[in-house]
Amino acid sequence: MTPNRRRVARAFLLALLVGMAACAKTTSSGASAFASAAIVQNPASASDGAVVYITNCSSCHQTNGEGVPGAFPPLAGNPTVTGNPVAVIAIVKHGIGGKIVVNASAYSGIMPPWEGLISDEDIAAVVTYIRSSWHNRASPVSLANVRAVR
Repeated sequence: MTPNRRRVARAFLLALLVGMAACAKTTSSGASAFASAAIVQNPASASDGAVVYITNCSSCHQTNGEGVPGAFPPLAGNPTVTGNPVAVIAIVKHGIGGKIVVNASAYSGIMPPWEGLISDEDIAAVVTYIRSSWHNRASPVSLANVRAVR
């Protein structure tokens, strides 16, 4: 394993452990209940994207998309999420680390790379979901959009 792959693997494991600790009381049926609630609250996104989000993203970004102050940025009202879809697709696929600023607030958590862990179809679904949830009003993304981001 190359040093870069080891670094990415360590970052992913750290993020996974943080996520597991954040949702230690959530069972798989609890995740399904949260996904169902998300679909009811946001019927325009009643798709697999809600399930992917609840399963993989909500422990950091929260079910309401508001994130965790200082650690995980909000997806609700986030101009990167609602702007050029290439940027948010790249973040979901390749991850991001270090300090970032969203809506004048700084965050220093680690977003693991999801490419290879979830399918391109799931990435398209979850990006579409977050771009249309919590009062976000951005266009959906397609599988072709996801595959075009390298």
